[in-house]
Amino acid sequence: MMQTRKLGDSGLEVSAIGLGCMSMTSAYGPAADKGEMIRLIRGAHDLGVTHFDTAEAYGPFANEELVGEALEPIRDRVTIATKFGFDIDPATGQRRGGTNSRPAHVKAVADASLKRLRTDRIDLFYQHRVDPDVPIEDVAGAVKELIAEGKVRHFGLSEAGVRTIRRAHAVLPVTALQSEYSLFYRGPEAELLPALEELGIGFVPFSPLGAGFLTGKIDENTKFDSTDFRNMVPRFSPEARKANMVLVELVRSVAERKGATPAQVALAWLLAQKPWIVPIPGTTKVHRLEENLGAVNVALNADDLRQIEESASGLKLEGARLPEAMLKMTGR
Repeated sequence: MMQTRKLGDSGLEVSAIGLGCMSMTSAYGPAADKGEMIRLIRGAHDLGVTHFDTAEAYGPFANEELVGEALEPIRDRVTIATKFGFDIDPATGQRRGGTNSRPAHVKAVADASLKRLRTDRIDLFYQHRVDPDVPIEDVAGAVKELIAEGKVRHFGLSEAGVRTIRRAHAVLPVTALQSEYSLFYRGPEAELLPALEELGIGFVPFSPLGAGFLTGKIDENTKFDSTDFRNMVPRFSPEARKANMVLVELVRSVAERKGATPAQVALAWLLAQKPWIVPIPGTTKVHRLEENLGAVNVALNADDLRQIEESASGLKLEGARLPEAMLKMTGR
């Protein structure tokens, strides 16, 4: 049975595990079959998932269109999260440059996203990346106006740093922060998680399975499709994969003891960190979806968590989580 969680103090209640939809149209190889993905999204809801994550930049536009079509018949039973903040030409779908969170642009993106999503409101509207040229107070102000108009229900930030989060939250309560977090990347633990706890903001980790690495299905010999972004990621170089297998072995040993899979243990570990954490693993395969959602039934007790902590703290993982140019856009 799927459990639910509240994202911080906002009152937004969603399934304990959501579904990240990005990989269905981009980033991890060629786009999957649209009909199959519509069935997978609706099947996820049948299994208890109520939180679906997309963005105008995925595709661009194709992912929102897919999610909108898939969820239209069950719109009132689900939460849709999407994102604004890149400079994308609405006519061609081509990226014109870097970030763009000017208030007029944010409002135009909201209207375009509503059409693609076939809905009259966006449940959670994230700034995809912090825009160094637009004060975050102005961005929060624009979303506040969208909330007043009924077009948006909740405000989120993605890959933002603590200072930006505090400034935004002072203008408009931030419901959720989305960033990468898993046993493979534990950066948020130092500053981010304590700040979110203090402010009552929920946390939505993407890549909770380390972009697939923690499933145990990837090793140094794995070949990725030429369009797969992992080809550019330092921690996915063959050398780094070989060095980092020690972490996979640790997760696998816990999984064997718990009668679970490595993916389920990785997700259960995240769920055990804070009650307001809602991971959004992505997949294009029904059996992986079912496996991921089974993580809510894997209970890691204090001894399990201590063993993972003691073993993991001694590991030195190789390679950065993103290419340098992309890392420069995070944590601002």
